[in-house]
Amino acid sequence: MSEASPLNAAESPSGFRIPASGADTTVHINVADLPWLEGEDGTKLQVLHIDLNQGLWVLNVRWPAGRKVATHYHTGPVYAVTRSGCWYYEEYPETRNTAGSYLYEPAHSIHTLVVPQDNTEETDVWFAIHGANIDIDSEGRVLGVVDARSVLEQWRKGCAAAGLDSSGTLVTGLV
Repeated sequence: MSEASPLNAAESPSGFRIPASGADTTVHINVADLPWLEGEDGTKLQVLHIDLNQGLWVLNVRWPAGRKVATHYHTGPVYAVTRSGCWYYEEYPETRNTAGSYLYEPAHSIHTLVVPQDNTEETDVWFAIHGANIDIDSEGRVLGVVDARSVLEQWRKGCAAAGLDSSGTLVTGLV
């Protein structure tokens, strides 16, 4: 007898049908089938997977040259693979992430992501983020919090507003 859970339910929150075996079932998503949302600053975002139970968000991000992300604190670890372009942390400018770089950030790291103005190509990075990013100002005051649930909500709203279908994004956990 199996217990009810998002992974052995007849229908997952994302619309994928997951067999009752759950734990031994894989889900394949062709990322070319998922939409990209473009922000006013030229940043492009593609959400691949949200796990609400683990607080995990997996996404692709593409930044234009000269982009700077707000200083933020990570409550959990982050994993990143850079596919193209270059980026670094303002606090550690000598360490550059370029095509082929793998980055591990432990929980509790604080930094400001910078894409150099002189980049000659778009910076394309895959991220798996556990927990929340807490945006802070120069005095350490909280400006905002981004986590798996807020990413999912904004992703769905943004896709709907742009007329894009976000139903292919894998969503696991309690919605």
